[in-house]
Amino acid sequence: MRHFGHIAPEVRQRLFHQEPCVFTAESPARMLSAALGATLYSPATRQRLAEDIVKQTGRGVVSMVLCLEDSIDDAEVAGAEENLVRQLRDLAERCPETELPLLFIRVRTPEQIPDLVERLGDAAWLLSGFVLPKFTEERGVPFLEALTAAEAASERRLFAMPVLESPELLYRESRVETLAGIFRAVDKYRDRVLALRLGVTDFCSSYGLRRAPDMTAYDVQIVASVIADVVNVLGRADGTGFTVTGPVWEYFRVQERMFKPQLRRSPFTPEAEDLRNALIEHDMDGLLREISLDRANGLLGKTCIHPSHVLPVHALSVVSREEYSDAQDILRPERGGGGVMRSAYTNKMNEVKPHRAWAERTLQRAEVFGVANEDIGFVELLAAGLTGQT
Repeated sequence: MRHFGHIAPEVRQRLFHQEPCVFTAESPARMLSAALGATLYSPATRQRLAEDIVKQTGRGVVSMVLCLEDSIDDAEVAGAEENLVRQLRDLAERCPETELPLLFIRVRTPEQIPDLVERLGDAAWLLSGFVLPKFTEERGVPFLEALTAAEAASERRLFAMPVLESPELLYRESRVETLAGIFRAVDKYRDRVLALRLGVTDFCSSYGLRRAPDMTAYDVQIVASVIADVVNVLGRADGTGFTVTGPVWEYFRVQERMFKPQLRRSPFTPEAEDLRNALIEHDMDGLLREISLDRANGLLGKTCIHPSHVLPVHALSVVSREEYSDAQDILRPERGGGGVMRSAYTNKMNEVKPHRAWAERTLQRAEVFGVANEDIGFVELLAAGLTGQT
């Protein structure tokens, strides 16, 4: 699979200076954690789940979570498990050679992990891992132990994606120790932890809050403070950190606005004005702003609950030609001793040692999302992706 692989090769050649790389579920963990992109959640109760997975593959989705937790009623769990197993076994039979997204199951209890792997049998090859809810050291370690046991039994590499969403992480008096405990747990199982996911909806719930569609997670200060502390402890660029993904965007159509749209007209050509209007109508301007703030705050990828959110996440993850040029200059072997230089675009200072970690992460993102051509921005990427959807 590859990002933007659903659009025609000749279109990709026009869009990209360096095309996104091809990867598989067996690719190195470092590559997969960067390549997750927009991870689309789907309730495991859906009766056409197998068809949905195939359909979303044709729309550019590369990672999905099939949810047995908060997206379904407590009384539906047993039926959802049966449906999930049946749908995945059917999918494995119907699409043995088809490129499918990285598939994860969000469970409620540790016991579900080995049970589901056993029930899937030969179809377990479809799974890339499990999403672990309300993760703390105390609650999380049993999940990680269960995953390790299921991996050994199935002889299949399985990854964990813990969700950081517990009240202990939110409350000031317990946050430091909770973060320290989470780090101890995920560090011990580092080879199995693909990424850490933020459960901002649960954070807001602890205080009876819900952010409006014209506000981002970063406008809710109590949430922004948790994101900052999570990145501070768990997202460091010194080799101890993990990929931390952006929070979910809850909205996909706005009925009424209080504030002006946040999309300037200048990036949109007259031919693309309809695209701008559609983005605003479906509340994508707020989503685009939050995606930009995610990256500015050290997050990569995003939890998505609607297919329309996937392409904006991917379009804004593509590395610009200018970013790529700066990153390459900073990482030239002859620059190993440090120093400072004017960028090739003559509009900024590139300081080798302070900007090295940024440059390394930028080239990692360039590998999986590609590098846009000089005259290509997110508008062109978005338009091409929408045209290429099947």
